Amino acid sequence: MSADRKEPLVIAVPKGRILGEALPIIRAAGIEPEAAFGDESSRKLMFDTNQANIKLIRVRSFDVATFVAFGAAQLGIAGNDVLMEFDYSEIYAPLDLGIGTCRLSIAQPRDLDESLALDRLSHVRIATKYPHITSKWFADRGIQAECVKLNGAMELAPVLGLCPRIVDLVSTGHTLKANGLVEVDVLAHVTSRLIVNRTALKVRPQEVTGWIEKFRAVVDGAPQRKAG
Repeated sequence: MSADRKEPLVIAVPKGRILGEALPIIRAAGIEPEAAFGDESSRKLMFDTNQANIKLIRVRSFDVATFVAFGAAQLGIAGNDVLMEFDYSEIYAPLDLGIGTCRLSIAQPRDLDESLALDRLSHVRIATKYPHITSKWFADRGIQAECVKLNGAMELAPVLGLCPRIVDLVSTGHTLKANGLVEVDVLAHVTSRLIVNRTALKVRPQEVTGWIEKFRAVVDGAPQRKAG
């Protein structure tokens, strides 16, 4: 076996809310992270597990796809919103984990002037961290979207006059309501997927496929999750 084949498989997992939902699945698949993985104050970036050939890295949700696409990680967990935004050909997404359920939606002030209704416009300005998905969705409807890229505090854009609308992830809608916004259309329904680097799947098929099937067995054996 070559030295490359002896390298551990790296699984990239997202920080934040999704991690809490992903961990039970990771553990049920037989992977137990070292104690430091659950310590948010830890400065470690890569973590050992009970599996000698598996390491975990904990990164921003948008970065999971990049680590996997470029082969720094062989597997990962990413929302299909991220996969659609980057559209990496190097990524294969064989399994919907059924977690992180939400939707990618357009929101606007509840009292927005009717003259600015979307069906009356040929050009819109929208704040979002999903410029690719947003511009394509509007283009398919004959509307040119000018996307202002923001990475957070999206709801402030209409409040402060930066953009009259936003495209962002919505779960309960409470944050929109608290900022005087309403959801007016859904671009995509979102869940998190197990993703795989295509080259790793070709070079290390037995290992990678084995872990895909372990995750699949966990998901297939889980109770039906309700959409949020």
